[in-house]
Amino acid sequence: MTLEYDGSGYHGWQRQKNGRSIQEVLEERIAVITGEPIKVIGSGRTDAGVHALGQVAHFQTSCGIPAGNLLKGINSLLPADIVVKSLDDAPPGFHARIDARRKTYLYRIYNGATPTALYRRSVWQVYGPLDTVAMRAAAAHLLGRHDFTSFCTVHTDAVSFTREIYRLEISAVACDPGLFLEIEVEADGFLRYMVRTIVGTLVEIGRGKRPAAEMGEILRGRNRDRAGMTAPPQGLFLKEVRY
Repeated sequence: MTLEYDGSGYHGWQRQKNGRSIQEVLEERIAVITGEPIKVIGSGRTDAGVHALGQVAHFQTSCGIPAGNLLKGINSLLPADIVVKSLDDAPPGFHARIDARRKTYLYRIYNGATPTALYRRSVWQVYGPLDTVAMRAAAAHLLGRHDFTSFCTVHTDAVSFTREIYRLEISAVACDPGLFLEIEVEADGFLRYMVRTIVGTLVEIGRGKRPAAEMGEILRGRNRDRAGMTAPPQGLFLKEVRY
């Protein structure tokens, strides 16, 4: 399955004891269609409030319903903030998480003098001018294979902090009365809060609170305290998973 969802009303992808999750809702609805217990495995976790444009997941069923009919049936039962965009029979042994080779996250910032009402649940509203030239210069330091300890929460069960970033692009789209900034990061994998911490640090550089060259020092320092704030979750989207 390829999924799109608005994570505003959920406690993230994974089942939680203290709140509703995307995984829980999917498993409940698919079980109604198939008539059997269902376990949905995603390509990775998204945190509370984070959205998806192209989350990939798999599940096993013996119900025998054709994929096209299954897709229609599941979507008919899902709430409006979760949609299965496509559903196909997977090759034998396919695993949505283990087989993933690259992921792309998108972070959206609304940079204007006044708040936005329409996009408030899907952007980080940042006031005051941002130096996008400095932000792009800083982002260049993160390309390649590095230890990203500085950009990961200290509360993690990660075994390795080494990841490779293939692409980190910052684009601006003018709007009235400001602009939208879109930050895309493509990598072989991500640590918890990695993208949000990178974005938070880039914004501090864009505001002139840090020089762009400091990004390389932060990376080499391997210390979370050296990086900037963790950007809020509502601007983050899992855009694509490649296999």
